[in-house]
Amino acid sequence: MLLRIGTRSSSLAVAQSEWVKKRLQLRYPELRVELVKIRTIGDRILNSPLSRIGGKGLFVKEIENALLEEKVDVAVHSAKDIPAELPDGLEIATFPKREDPRDAWVSNRYRSIERLPAGARVGTGSLRRSAQLKNKRPDLQVIPVRGNVDTRLRKLDSGDFDGILLAAAGLKRLGLSERISSVLLPEEFIPAIGQGALGLETRVGDSLCRNLLNFLNDKETEITVRAERAFLKELHGGCQVPLGAHGRLEGERLVLYGMVAEVDGSRLLRDHVQGSAVIPEDLGAELARKLIDSGAQEILARIYGSR
Repeated sequence: MLLRIGTRSSSLAVAQSEWVKKRLQLRYPELRVELVKIRTIGDRILNSPLSRIGGKGLFVKEIENALLEEKVDVAVHSAKDIPAELPDGLEIATFPKREDPRDAWVSNRYRSIERLPAGARVGTGSLRRSAQLKNKRPDLQVIPVRGNVDTRLRKLDSGDFDGILLAAAGLKRLGLSERISSVLLPEEFIPAIGQGALGLETRVGDSLCRNLLNFLNDKETEITVRAERAFLKELHGGCQVPLGAHGRLEGERLVLYGMVAEVDGSRLLRDHVQGSAVIPEDLGAELARKLIDSGAQEILARIYGSR
């Protein structure tokens, strides 16, 4: 039997898909697994910030189309790239165990953001990271940077920046943990929705694929990411909005942190909720409404109105 995995062609995406492929082959020795590499619009347009390209699913749409057209059988995504609304006929079947969800500070000179001098140059391709950094250190120069992990590290090493912010999970999956200078506490510097997690997407009703993937599902990851995605859905958020959420389980209870910010970081709303983990989506929606009551709706309306 052949199982075709749709994946982005970047080194990180391939590494993630190879991880899934290896575990499938170990579990099912008779199964042939093939990677189908697909370039997405987010991979093709590298000379513009993601927030300016607009739209949703910049890194998943072409892969989802291949899934719907039955050119691949399962799609392996970074969960943070998956829009809140999935196309009709598709579902996230499996959430493998999450890698480190935190943001990582990478610098050749400064051990932490706190040690940066005023005016230091920091690179990031994320509005969420940029807004939180500007709120924390308005004296810094925050500069947009695109490209894969290797490209961003080369720009840092060539002196373009004093430091860059990246996902700790990506660096670890690529075997680059030694490049991490420090990590940021997720309760204070809130990660992207689903950061560090993978989402394995299949066609609705494809019980064969779902059954093959079931053993990879991690319940804690599923619960926390479902809550984070419900937060995103309630806010109708996308890559044009600086927002984030991070959930963690404490026994039978789920604690969920969330933030919404102005693009320039001048205003940042942060809050948290906790409750039963039985229906994680309820907590995600509750936290979103709590931030809306605190003024998030005005921030969102202003951002979307300026697009």
